[in-house]
Amino acid sequence: MFTIGDFARHGRVSVRMLRHYDAIGLLRPARVDPHTGYRFYTADQLALLNRVIALKDLGFTLEQVGAILDEKFDADELRGMLRLRQAELEAAMAEARARLAQVGARLRAIESEGRMSTQDVVVKKIPAVRIAELSGVAASFGPQHIGPVIGPLYDELCGRLEAAGLTGFGPGIAYYEDAGRGDGSVLVHAGMTVPEGTEVEGVEVRVLPGIEEAATVVHRGSMDTILPTAQTLARWIEANGYETRHYARELYLECPEDRSRWVTELQEEIVRA
Repeated sequence: MFTIGDFARHGRVSVRMLRHYDAIGLLRPARVDPHTGYRFYTADQLALLNRVIALKDLGFTLEQVGAILDEKFDADELRGMLRLRQAELEAAMAEARARLAQVGARLRAIESEGRMSTQDVVVKKIPAVRIAELSGVAASFGPQHIGPVIGPLYDELCGRLEAAGLTGFGPGIAYYEDAGRGDGSVLVHAGMTVPEGTEVEGVEVRVLPGIEEAATVVHRGSMDTILPTAQTLARWIEANGYETRHYARELYLECPEDRSRWVTELQEEIVRA
């Protein structure tokens, strides 16, 4: 038999953890000396300890681990729990990838401060355009909140336009407004340019007003990496004595399946400061 210290070393866990498992009835020692209170374990118990650690690493609570080891769940219930945990892990990985892209964009913005060229900023007049649109609310203007809202809006919008027999619509135009809740949330408008006379059930068709004077810049790449481009535009606006009053519009010029090859024009209304 092993002392608790030896068993902990063989199981690659702490003595404190083994004492906790004993206290909650998850992994009892094989024997406890009645005089000294010393705990002793057998080699066979390493397999049980390994199962406990493996289930914990999958994200199960100790209460759930105990129920699984006691076979209180049937095969279907356990399969369902594992699938739920798999979905949670996949969602966490997707969120981590999005955060990684945002961190990369922030780093590129920091590294390029004071050095990024602004020669590609063009001032021009933006004409009015007829669009079909769907709207939703995002918690903030950050990419981590805009992306999960605007993507499904465009999927639904394009599906409705196609179901109505429309072809050749586009390009897409997105614009944003404060949601008016006082919490930083943003009203997201996902639009597609459509011909005059378009009517689609459940879709708002309207004329998006033109912009008399807009500072524009073209971003090449995924929208997750747009921060440096947006900040280039902001620096140009300040350096040239302008100010803005609205969020920039996004005109999606090219949207292939590979998002790293997207081409998007940012259009920001400007007025003299």
